[in-house]
Amino acid sequence: MYAIVEIAGQQFKVAKDQKVYVHRLHEEEGASVSFDKVLLVGDNGTITIGAPAIDGAEVTAKILGHLQGDKVIVFKKKRRKGFRKKNGHRQALTEIQVEGIFAAGATKKTAAKKEAPKAKVEAVKETVAVDLESMTVAELKALAKEKGIEGYTSLKKAELIEALTK
Repeated sequence: MYAIVEIAGQQFKVAKDQKVYVHRLHEEEGASVSFDKVLLVGDNGTITIGAPAIDGAEVTAKILGHLQGDKVIVFKKKRRKGFRKKNGHRQALTEIQVEGIFAAGATKKTAAKKEAPKAKVEAVKETVAVDLESMTVAELKALAKEKGIEGYTSLKKAELIEALTK
């Protein structure tokens, strides 16, 4: 069984008991971590693909240690100018060992969605905005004067439309 999981912004193909070097994680050595952004799970020829992640899938791992990667030399030079700059970098890494891959059964916290009332309000504002878009600046200023909006004389067309839709 293997999985493709996103850890610290990178995607890794992992299997049980595999050791992986990832970008530095904030947890301490010996701690157990779980990653719920599982993109693909393969189990004996059966492949499950998420869109973008599989709901309920989870990969658990144990942090073995924190270390630094190999040194990378960055050398910049501009010919005939006498400009040379040498710089180095060592990436902070964490070594983890995958303890288990669970294709289902992990619980995710999801917020209740209430989008229907907002959609109606946005649709009404959108139709009003479309009507205002077809008006000239002079007509918009006259409408702003009727509504009692202050400082309408110095506003541009987009600002007038925004002030009128509030």
